[in-house]
Amino acid sequence: MRLVFAGTPEVAVPALDTLIASDRHEVVAVVTRPDARAGRGRHLVPSPVAQRAAEEGIEVLQPKRPKDEDFLVRLREIGPDCCPVVAYGALLPRVALDVPANGWVNLHFSLLPAWRGAAPVQHALLAGDEVAGASTFLIEEGMDSGPVYGVVTEDVRPTDTSGDLLTRLAFAGAGLLAATMDGIEDGSLEAVQQPADGVSLAPKINVEDARIDWTAPALRVDRVVRACSPAPGAWTVFRDERLKVRSVGLGKGEVPVGPGEGEVSLEPGELLVGKKSVWVGTGSHPVELEWVQPQGKKPMRAADWARGSRIGAGEHVR
Repeated sequence: MRLVFAGTPEVAVPALDTLIASDRHEVVAVVTRPDARAGRGRHLVPSPVAQRAAEEGIEVLQPKRPKDEDFLVRLREIGPDCCPVVAYGALLPRVALDVPANGWVNLHFSLLPAWRGAAPVQHALLAGDEVAGASTFLIEEGMDSGPVYGVVTEDVRPTDTSGDLLTRLAFAGAGLLAATMDGIEDGSLEAVQQPADGVSLAPKINVEDARIDWTAPALRVDRVVRACSPAPGAWTVFRDERLKVRSVGLGKGEVPVGPGEGEVSLEPGELLVGKKSVWVGTGSHPVELEWVQPQGKKPMRAADWARGSRIGAGEHVR
């Protein structure tokens, strides 16, 4: 089939590469978001998908809005059989959805109908899901509600961040998307309507959502830190400045404080500095701060941060 691939971030590149390498399909163009400003100089930079397409000599379409007439005219001229989509980042209007004969097929990083929305992997980690996955489905005008072609599953590991899990799903999902294109082409695959039960939503996680609530149980603190890594980054406040928390250790509630190591009771947010470790109280048992990032500085081990900050007895994060 003649394909027009739609995607924007790095997570979409494995699927694009897989389709480019396919001997059954031809990627004739990509649709991606317009160049965005990035870096210290705030220069305009093309998306990872745009850069990859340019390397392969594939036409790049960057409409401000998918309903722009110039874009729709060009899409009709290209005449794709199908438009596979991975994290494109814009809503597709009906007038665009109607162009390819086989529609637009999205690779979504959840086991639909669970976690419809912009941040499925983050919400899966926040909820403590033991199994995650990816689904391919035919895009309709509803949010991630179209009939499903296929799924792949992936076990969630105890230390997974959203970045870790999304990376694995991006590669597993690339194969699923290619197999979906094959099945659509030869007629062996039929989309199945999603069940009405089991629907859950996964709205975008913003910076305020990533603030750690130290009155929550230790397990919840760990989930927030992992779900918000690498973006937007879990954070707290220490001495009126924002402190990013990169990773924590759950331990067993036993805080090593010296020769008489044992269980120490800490208030939520209260800090305790040992010789080689830093602990903070939660709503259940203390967690160990492993990696932190003070405002304006690079990530560092929490023990190094604590030594430099000369944390006193009874100081808190909040």
